Amino acid sequence: MAEKRKFKKRYCRYTEAKIEFIDYKDVYLLKHSLSERYKIMPRRLTGNSKLHQDMLTKAIKRARHMALIPYIVDNKQVLQFPLD
Repeated sequence: MAEKRKFKKRYCRYTEAKIEFIDYKDVYLLKHSLSERYKIMPRRLTGNSKLHQDMLTKAIKRARHMALIPYIVDNKQVLQFPLD
C-alpha cells in the first residue's frame, strides 16, 4: 500500500487571496517568498502557481533594481530584519 503523505499540502497564497498583480513596491508581500539570505525561493517550497511565481520573480528583480530589497546578504553577517 502507498504511504500517506507526511507533509502539509502547499497552496498558492496569491491565488487564495485573489491577487491579480504582484507589485514590486509591496516589499512585505514579497518577503514571504525570499529566503533568509534574500534568495528567491522555488515553487516547490512556496507552493506558488506558475503564473504567480513568474510575476513574483519579476517583482523581486524590479525591487532589487530599485534598491528596495538587497541583492545579496553577506554570509558572515546575516541581517535580522533589514526591511524594518
